[in-house]
Amino acid sequence: MPRAGVCSCWGGQVLPLLLAYICYLLLGATIFQLLEKQAEAQSRDQFQLEKLRFLENYTCLDQQALEQFVQVILEAWVKGVNPKGNSTNPSNWDFGSSFFFAGTVVTTIGYGNLAPSTEAGQVFCVFYALMGIPLNVVFLNHLGTGLRAHLTTLDRWEEHPRHSQLLQVLGLALFLTLGTLVILIFPPMFFSHVEGWSFREGFYFAFITLSTIGFGDYVVGTDPSKHYIAVYRSLAAIWILLGLAWLAVVLSLGSLLLHRCSRLWQLIRGLDLKDGAAPDSEPRSQKIPISA
Repeated sequence: MPRAGVCSCWGGQVLPLLLAYICYLLLGATIFQLLEKQAEAQSRDQFQLEKLRFLENYTCLDQQALEQFVQVILEAWVKGVNPKGNSTNPSNWDFGSSFFFAGTVVTTIGYGNLAPSTEAGQVFCVFYALMGIPLNVVFLNHLGTGLRAHLTTLDRWEEHPRHSQLLQVLGLALFLTLGTLVILIFPPMFFSHVEGWSFREGFYFAFITLSTIGFGDYVVGTDPSKHYIAVYRSLAAIWILLGLAWLAVVLSLGSLLLHRCSRLWQLIRGLDLKDGAAPDSEPRSQKIPISA
């Protein structure tokens, strides 16, 4: 019997979900291939063309020397050194940048543009992540639960008057709207202005960051030609923590808001039906014969 139950659960729930998951991955792979493969080929051809032009202009260099120089650039980039600029570029490991890096470790974003290069730094990063990631999960869960408790009244909601229920729904919708502006609209506008990005690029960076995907193609505070304030990347790290906490609240409040809207709609429809049926529900007066 237990074995039959396991097989039934696998066939009825897990297997369809697994098939949907695989189909979703195949769909994403197909679309990304169609969108990006040709652009990658064009970039590769353009890079090879630029290398040939460089060798034509500087005949004192050969192909091997150029390839070695490119390898040096790649190694510097892997270690977090921006090839642009010179030795006066700001350090990637000042306190503000280190604080930003620590935030990307505990939130599992991991942009990939910066990583410890020393053995001691790599060992410390492993143990720091082992302690910091669970701490970050607990902190975000408690923060989200606390905000949710202060923003909603869950007990006996149906017993409140209808106008009170409507005000609560409007309040939740207003909170979600303001949170979207503060977390996902205004910061991308600010980052776009500081970094010289378009708003699309700023919004893309914000979404990739707060979803903890962290590709590393867009990272704040890495342009050596710009002079950032000392706390710029620290403020970005604080925005990441607040944004993740806000997303935790949204995931719980979103379903709650939909439930309350549907419940309120049912109550309104129920009252309308009662009002419409009221004239027909009145008992008709019956004539009582009077005996002579």
